[in-house]
Amino acid sequence: MISEEQFQKELNIIIQNGIREDIGPGDYSSLACIPDNAKGKAKLLVKDNGIIAGVAFAKMVFENVDPTLEIETFIEDGTSVKHGDIVFYVSGSSQSILKAERLVLNSMQRMSAIATKTNQYVKLLEGTNAKVLDTRKTTPGFRACEKWAVKIGGGENHRFALYDMVMLKDNHNDFAGGITNAIKKTKEFLKFNKLDLQIIVEARNLTEIKEIIENEGVYRILIDNFNFEDTRKAVELIGNKCLTESSGNINENTIRQYAECGVNYISSGALTHSVYNMDLSLKAI
Repeated sequence: MISEEQFQKELNIIIQNGIREDIGPGDYSSLACIPDNAKGKAKLLVKDNGIIAGVAFAKMVFENVDPTLEIETFIEDGTSVKHGDIVFYVSGSSQSILKAERLVLNSMQRMSAIATKTNQYVKLLEGTNAKVLDTRKTTPGFRACEKWAVKIGGGENHRFALYDMVMLKDNHNDFAGGITNAIKKTKEFLKFNKLDLQIIVEARNLTEIKEIIENEGVYRILIDNFNFEDTRKAVELIGNKCLTESSGNINENTIRQYAECGVNYISSGALTHSVYNMDLSLKAI
């Protein structure tokens, strides 16, 4: 993953772009009927069940819109919530609360859904050595928040983007003239450019597994779209030579069985691309 400093920059970009997109030259609805000096208070109301996420991000949004807004928090990120729970109160300028409302809700609804699904997967793996990973299958422009939500749900982050880890997938290997050639060229490229990046290599079958482990410098092997039996064989072949990761159409019904094959990680794009937003609302009180 990227550095904490870069991660914070990504979050700030999301906030700035969200404000630009939603407010533009002004919130004319509020400007038209609410006095500039009007004060108000609102509550973040949960209308669903799951894991809440995005509380800390919401505070960043409110701070960016209006530093004078005050937040009273009752439930922190990563906490199980149920219908009727109140996560926080926000008070101050009524116009400012309304400016921030949609960005806060959109972000928290999405992040909470991701944290909830991730937590479900994490619980399914209890008692195994496997850990849940996200992927780059995220909403364009919102990746930092979605990966943050995975962490809140108890999962771990894969690479953030194309620049913080090398991942040689089937197309890379084919275009490079084979797995061994792809690994060799990658190691030369990293050395020449003085880049200290981990290398992951995807395998489509057991023959490719054998070829990958003949090469040094591979951090993790992606065992992609293998059945249970071949996954177990792959793990045995790899041994302690490098870490292992299963991926490819893994769901709630199969994730435990893949974990029991002995892999170190299981990655799932479904954590971020197949979730339904948690129902939340910001109500004036």
